[in-house]
Amino acid sequence: MTHKVVKLKINYKTLEEFKRFKQYGRQELSMLEDLEANMIENDSDSPFYGVYFGDRLVARMSLYQIDAKFDRYFNPPQDYLELWKLEVLPEYQQKGYGRALVEFAKSQGLPIKTNGRINSSDFWTTMGFATATYEVERDRGENPFVWFPDGVTEQVHDE
Repeated sequence: MTHKVVKLKINYKTLEEFKRFKQYGRQELSMLEDLEANMIENDSDSPFYGVYFGDRLVARMSLYQIDAKFDRYFNPPQDYLELWKLEVLPEYQQKGYGRALVEFAKSQGLPIKTNGRINSSDFWTTMGFATATYEVERDRGENPFVWFPDGVTEQVHDE
């Protein structure tokens, strides 16, 4: 069964659905404030992607393209994607929704960096991600996972 990934519109309906997710936080609240101040349109460029089951949003992630000049993970340095807030509602877990979102991100053809939540390393490994070599200055307590498209390797920094 394939799950269709869609770019989410920034509107009240989407933000209302976001409240069901544990990772609901400052980013969504600031979008809500922007909406209330009429600063953003319904078709504003949103970093959020999701999967619906019927008319219910059951899985989501945010995807940001980071400019090559900030790349401290991939060799050769290049634009890459940062994947955040990947979350599937509890009753929809283990059904391929998270996988569909990650496969969509990989289909963009850019390297991907993400910070896995506690106890999520099996999922990321299964999805073809590797644990980035930890660097105190760069990672600051995070444990990033990285995905390399063909021809891309990990940047090595000399201490």
